Amino acid sequence: MTLIRTLLTLCMLLSAASLSLGQNPAEDPILQLNLTPEQRQRIRILTQQTREERQLTNRRVREANIALDQALDAEHVDENLIEQRINELSAAQAAQTRMRIHMELRIRRLLYPEQLATLKRLRLQLREVIAPQRQNNPRRPNVDSFRSNPRRP
Repeated sequence: MTLIRTLLTLCMLLSAASLSLGQNPAEDPILQLNLTPEQRQRIRILTQQTREERQLTNRRVREANIALDQALDAEHVDENLIEQRINELSAAQAAQTRMRIHMELRIRRLLYPEQLATLKRLRLQLREVIAPQRQNNPRRPNVDSFRSNPRRP
């Protein structure tokens, strides 16, 4: 499911990129990879084999985030506890990233050189679309716009 979500997100972003670059939006980025039926099956199997581990890792990240928020929202803030929660969240995020990268490596091993070149081109296009969006995102304030914590008296 995560792989499908990732691929769909990639498709949407690349479709937006193709519109902004004047390309044909009907060109599905996933179809551009020209995966063989065998490759699709092997990717499905990889996804199934790692599903439980990915779910556990994602749950660990969510729970670490919640624990950190609770420590920050406590009436009496314990800085040692906050540091512990930060370390737990960092470890969970590192595990999540490690798992995602290992999965990508496994998938890349299934691709032919032409498919890898196509994937690289698609990723570069994606970066071209995402970079300006991140710069213009009002939900991502710059460092100068941070204020003191409004929850603290």
